[in-house]
Amino acid sequence: MQDILLTINWNPDPTLFHLFGFPILYYSLLWVVGIACSYFIVRREYRDLKIGDDKFDPLFFYCFIGILVGCRLGHCLFYQPEYYLSGVKPFIEMFLPIKFLPDGDWKWTGYEGLASHGGTLGLIIALWLYCRRTKMHFMDVLDIIAVATPICACCIRLANLMNSEIIGNPTTVPWAFVFERVDPLPRHPAQLYEAIAYFIFCLGMLYLYRRGLQKRKEETIGMKKEEVATLPAAFPHRRGFYFGLCLTEIFIFRFFVEFLKADQVAFEQGMTLNMGQWLSIPFVIIGVYCMYFYGKRQKV
Repeated sequence: MQDILLTINWNPDPTLFHLFGFPILYYSLLWVVGIACSYFIVRREYRDLKIGDDKFDPLFFYCFIGILVGCRLGHCLFYQPEYYLSGVKPFIEMFLPIKFLPDGDWKWTGYEGLASHGGTLGLIIALWLYCRRTKMHFMDVLDIIAVATPICACCIRLANLMNSEIIGNPTTVPWAFVFERVDPLPRHPAQLYEAIAYFIFCLGMLYLYRRGLQKRKEETIGMKKEEVATLPAAFPHRRGFYFGLCLTEIFIFRFFVEFLKADQVAFEQGMTLNMGQWLSIPFVIIGVYCMYFYGKRQKV
């Protein structure tokens, strides 16, 4: 009886309000909050590292487009290729936030389906293009962005929670959520598990960054400004450390939390590891490599 009383019935209206006839969704708002938080963290890093505004200003555009396009294409091509590649209209829906109706009309839906693995790939590609333009070291930029990434991931999972999507498996734990728009079964709030984990990862990344920044100042005392400017952004850590840590912690947690999630698409039924887990494995391998084997620590 106690377990039933503690179960949370979850069915919030996904629309916060309407603006000029268009719905403003919690989902979209939390995406904006996540990107905004990341923006301010990265801006502070650029200033700490004495990187000019001329290089920072275009960064937001590259990141926003890379994440959005990557997340959307990742979902469509990894999870529902049989639909989105089945005709012209589904292919258009892959790029535009609309849904074509059987009667020939269409409706505004927002982007229904975004994949974090695709977003990660999209962001990496966008940053590579950004580095080609600004002549910055690619891994330095990845290290800088990595510090801010977990807070954005946290907000995205809260957005999934508000949408009652990416739900967990049925459970008897007392903190289970009943996602009323899905079914009456108490389920693991898997989105909340991820959001809490990513928030903790964010605090850890910020702590390591601030401690590393202080050590950087101590170890570069007496160095010329030109010499300091040549140091990796992650110094005194190995170049690639923050990026590798970010990938490793996020996707290791993602791998294990998938065991508590319901299958997102039909073809995952019966699979020993689901699509999210298979996609997480190469990111973990890349993360470990960047943390421990990419480059060498530079000596002062």
